[in-house]
Amino acid sequence: MNLNNVFGFIAKSGAKVYIIIYNSNTIFQIYDYGILSLKNTALNIKMLFLLTLLSPRIMKVKITLVLLFTLIAWRSFAQEGKSPFDTTKYGKNTAVGKYAEIRGFKMYYETYGKGEPLLIIHGNGGSINNFLYQIPYFAKNYQVIIADSRSQGKSVDHTDSLSYEMMTDDLNALLDKLNLKQCNVIGWSDGGIEGLMLAMRHPEKVKKLAVTGANLWPDTSAVDPFVYNYALKMNLKGQDTIKKIKNVTPEMKDQLKLLHLLTYAPHIKIADVKKISCPTLVIGGDHDVIVTKHTMLIADLIPNSYLWILPNSGHSTPIYYKDMFNQVVGDFFAKPYRKIEGYGRFN
Repeated sequence: MNLNNVFGFIAKSGAKVYIIIYNSNTIFQIYDYGILSLKNTALNIKMLFLLTLLSPRIMKVKITLVLLFTLIAWRSFAQEGKSPFDTTKYGKNTAVGKYAEIRGFKMYYETYGKGEPLLIIHGNGGSINNFLYQIPYFAKNYQVIIADSRSQGKSVDHTDSLSYEMMTDDLNALLDKLNLKQCNVIGWSDGGIEGLMLAMRHPEKVKKLAVTGANLWPDTSAVDPFVYNYALKMNLKGQDTIKKIKNVTPEMKDQLKLLHLLTYAPHIKIADVKKISCPTLVIGGDHDVIVTKHTMLIADLIPNSYLWILPNSGHSTPIYYKDMFNQVVGDFFAKPYRKIEGYGRFN
């Protein structure tokens, strides 16, 4: 085997990490890992940082780098075993999981609990199990509806097109399918973008909205410059690498669609954000991949909004700060929205 002609992908689909080694003709080895644990070794932390940047990006690498990351993943699992993302029932619960014919594809979704409807939306390359800490908490008081978005998780769609507008309208169609006229909404990352768009495109459907790590446009005024430039570089490398593979799989095409979406979208107009009428909780970490000023801008544009910036937090607020996230978002849904003006600002 000539190592000079051997390359690889590091790709993520849902909570799965795939290290794919291939030569110029075909893929001949796939290493399948669950998402790594969020604790312990420095090696593991570095791997998680890379996955945070790349998820679900594709990186062209020499075989030596692929083997290095394989070693890192092996070491992490040897020390810590499977992560909660692997063992959770969410995203693969046959007792509640269903498929709905939605706008040309089958959307996989799960529902939990009873009460007022709550739609939860995952981010780019994610899946239902990304909210394993939110589903059981909110299912105590709400009917939780959570789906795998188009071309992600179990919602297979190998067509060429993918946009935030498409995925937003998919969710609206799912709500119609379930005869739900209105619901509260939680969206994380790209799910936050879709949440904002749902409130803009289908305002009657959204009672209250909580978004974390969302952005309105794809440039360095919204996304951390290091992250943005890295994603742009990986997008170009991924497309170049795909051209060298003779037998490109639909899954590889899906990964490129998601990476392209992440790099070149969304393009939300300020005037449209100002039209969001529902009470909205805008959330971000103070070290988020989304620039704090941009998160503040979103909150400032929405007439009835609260702003919550978590200290010492990156992009994964529902994971690292799960208890605080659940409580604050739960209180936001449960209590009436109020504007504090005039002398009330002294309170």
